[in-house]
Amino acid sequence: MITLFNRKELIITMEMKRQAEVRSILSENGIEYIVKTTNLQSAPFFGNTRAHTGIFGINPDYSYEYKIYVHKKDFEKAAYLIR
Repeated sequence: MITLFNRKELIITMEMKRQAEVRSILSENGIEYIVKTTNLQSAPFFGNTRAHTGIFGINPDYSYEYKIYVHKKDFEKAAYLIR
């Protein structure tokens, strides 16, 4: 079980394809992981930025940030596998 105290950040990416590849590699090798997804277009304290700026010119491929965490004991193996 991965908790806040025993996890280590493996990768941060903004590419959906890359995070899917990493997750696939980890699953195939039996490594437990957690994905934290952040929507970079939202502004929780001031409302949605889209209402003020629109979405013209914003590449939707880079509107999310994916952080993948693994257990500390699995970090070295996971880092090796995703290279």
